[in-house]
Amino acid sequence: MPTEGIEAVFLETHNWGKAAGFFQALGFELEFSTGHGSGQLRNGDGPYVFIAEIPEDREPQVRLALRVPDPEAFHAGPQVEVVTPFTDTHYGTREMTVRDPDGRLWSLQAPAKPDGTEQG
Repeated sequence: MPTEGIEAVFLETHNWGKAAGFFQALGFELEFSTGHGSGQLRNGDGPYVFIAEIPEDREPQVRLALRVPDPEAFHAGPQVEVVTPFTDTHYGTREMTVRDPDGRLWSLQAPAKPDGTEQG
């Protein structure tokens, strides 16, 4: 697996079934469905697409997660605003949120610590 680049695309939608069908028509395979309007698809060994259904009154967004191989070795430079430091997720990764100079939020995603112990 590559050590850098795009790890995932997080896509919000108003219709999980239609969005999943669209990506399946593009050759993506369903890896899992949560059973409550979201799921993950992948095409080969490329980045995964996680689709989550949101209420009609919200504007759907797209967010990219950039891959970081080792969160312990990663140090953001002074021009990077860290919004949230690396935190363990309930789905087995560690994620950090940073803001770019134009105000966009980016997710940095790293593997969870292999032994499952807390990192701090």
